[in-house]
Amino acid sequence: MTTLYLLGSAAPPVLEIASAVENAQSRGYDVCLGLTPSAARWLAPELAELERLTGHPVRSEYKMPTADDVWPRGDVALFAPATFNSINSWALGITSSFVVGFAAEAIGKGIPLVAMPCVNSAYAQHRALDRSIAELREMGVAVLYGEGGFVPNQPGERRSGGYPWHLALDAVGVLAGPTL
Repeated sequence: MTTLYLLGSAAPPVLEIASAVENAQSRGYDVCLGLTPSAARWLAPELAELERLTGHPVRSEYKMPTADDVWPRGDVALFAPATFNSINSWALGITSSFVVGFAAEAIGKGIPLVAMPCVNSAYAQHRALDRSIAELREMGVAVLYGEGGFVPNQPGERRSGGYPWHLALDAVGVLAGPTL
């Protein structure tokens, strides 16, 4: 079975992460869920259920150097939703959170990576975002942003049709190959 590391940061679609896990599982993935500390705080009441659903601990912090890994080796990773802060930190190599650190290291390990931002149109006007997306793409990350991926919505507005999780999981399938 292909192991998918699903990494999420604190944007509204992270509140739908259980459905994304179930969708990935229906596609044949063994899902391990990692969250930024803020996303973990948002999902605190659901963390036990998410651990039951995935069969793995939900991680939001780096492990101690002497501790064993609690997840199986990852075959492919999806960072979604990826916030403005997470995208920019990742591109700059600022690894103050576990999920950004994993994503940065995964580039060097050759683990296939898909990222789908979740930013509003105000954040999208900041030049750092385009630079960061270009940098990640140059490092081989499949960033789903713009047509065929995530298109920013207006600040404070809910996206009609919801966050396009299916596009992210389709891209994972292309990188990972058949799972079933």
